[in-house]
Amino acid sequence: MIKAIVTDIEGTTSSLSFVKDVLFPYARAHLAGFVRDHADETEVKALLDDVRAEAGADLDTRQVIGQLIRWIDEDKKITPLKSLQGLIWEAGYRQGDFTGHVYRDAAENLKQWHAEGIALYVYSSGSVYAQKLLFGHSDFGDLTPLFSGYFDTHIGGKRERAAYEKIAGQLGLPAANIVFLSDIKEELDAARAAGFNTIWLTRDSVPDAQAEHRQVDSFDQIDFNQSTVNVGLRYR
Repeated sequence: MIKAIVTDIEGTTSSLSFVKDVLFPYARAHLAGFVRDHADETEVKALLDDVRAEAGADLDTRQVIGQLIRWIDEDKKITPLKSLQGLIWEAGYRQGDFTGHVYRDAAENLKQWHAEGIALYVYSSGSVYAQKLLFGHSDFGDLTPLFSGYFDTHIGGKRERAAYEKIAGQLGLPAANIVFLSDIKEELDAARAAGFNTIWLTRDSVPDAQAEHRQVDSFDQIDFNQSTVNVGLRYR
C-alpha cells in the first residue's frame, strides 16, 4: 500500500530552467551584497562559519564570497551555500521578482494525492527553506499545506542509500510503502536500494519502457492503486 510520496523538485515538480536560469543567477548576482549586509546577523554568521569549515580555511569576508561564487559556478551541493541561497531567494519571492515554477500536472496531482490521504514530502538538494519558498510562492499559489515534511542534504546526499533509509525512519513507514519521484537515475538507484518504489520523470524525452526505473513524462501518467505496490503505478 502506498502511504507516502517523496518528490524531488528540479526536473520533477519544477522546470530545470527555472532553477538554472532564474534562481541560480539571482543568487549569484545578489550574494556579495547579501553577505556584506548581513554578515553580523546570527543565522548568516553561523552559515559563513560553516563555509569556512567546509573550505578548511579561516577565510575573511571577501574570500568567503569568492568561495561561495566558485561553488555556485561549479554547481556544488554544499549545505551552507544552499542555505544562503535560500535566504537570498526569499527577498526575490517577497519582492515579486519571480514566482516558483511548478508544472500544472504536478500541482494538480499533488493536490489530488493529498486529498486521497497520501502523505507528501519533498527531498531536494536545495535547503528546506528554499523548498518552502518555492512551493509557498508558486505559480499556483501557496502549495505548502499539501506537504507533511521536507528534507535536504542535512539528512544525506541524494545519491546515498543511507539518506533514504533515514527518511523512511523519520516517516515511520516501511520503505515499501513509499514512492520516490525524481529525474535523476542515480538518486532513484539509491532510493530503490533502500527499498523505495521509484518513478523516473523524463519531462523532455519519451519514456523508455525498458528503463531500470518506471518512466513517465508527466505526473498525469502516475496512478496509485493503494491496494497494491508493484502494479499500482500505471499509465492512464
